Amino acid sequence: MSLLSVIVPCYNEEENVDCFYEELMKNTPFFEKEGLELEILYVDDGSKDRSFEVMQELRAKDNRVRIIQMARNFGQHPALLCGFAHVKGDFVVTMDDDLQHQPEELPKMINVMRERDD
Repeated sequence: MSLLSVIVPCYNEEENVDCFYEELMKNTPFFEKEGLELEILYVDDGSKDRSFEVMQELRAKDNRVRIIQMARNFGQHPALLCGFAHVKGDFVVTMDDDLQHQPEELPKMINVMRERDD
């Protein structure tokens, strides 16, 4: 089994955190068929809304969810770098939780990564 890590930087996205998770979970049959375990690493970039609490609720129901809470808002790029420093996956993908990056595109991306083997 290979581990797929999905890094999701978040800043004041309480309404999108759960939606993103639900959309990502629609890929579960693909992940299972391909022998991929999933790790979702939410990086809370100093949110002032309930984003962190929503992440904690997800973590309570799914142990594949991991959370890093940054001390304050540092910006998207530092949040991504923080995520890269903590992932465990064989494959690492970054996605925005506002669904600008569509989770249903992950299978295509993973197939391309496997074809290229890099």
